[in-house]
Amino acid sequence: MKTKEEIIRASKFVLFSISAGVIQVIVFTILNEGFSLNYWVCYLTALVASVLWNFTFNRKFTFRSANNIPIAMAKVALFYLVFTPLSTIGGNALESVGVNEYIVLAVSMILNFVLEFLYDRFFVFGDSIDSAVSEKEIRKTR
Repeated sequence: MKTKEEIIRASKFVLFSISAGVIQVIVFTILNEGFSLNYWVCYLTALVASVLWNFTFNRKFTFRSANNIPIAMAKVALFYLVFTPLSTIGGNALESVGVNEYIVLAVSMILNFVLEFLYDRFFVFGDSIDSAVSEKEIRKTR
């Protein structure tokens, strides 16, 4: 049943994204509160840590992809070549006019979550979903 598989896949993505979000908030908070660095430095460092975590676990457990890792990472890098400057510049601009940096961070994280799921599901892993599992394992989930 395709619908059940997609619900499970989306649920896994949500859980791994939450864990990546926790990592992003922790790194951001340590750099922001502990070192009083500029918003964009805190944000970029935290984003990179989060992306690496999220990519690794979602490739293996959510999309169960056996595709070429460097190619998949390059595709994810393309996403972040657009998302990162927009969210960094936009977030920095919002923070500089008085919007709380944690509200800016939360909005950026929500946008990242939704856009990245769609991008990963249909572009990065679209043709290779479940390629790292056997047909027997796939039948078990049905």
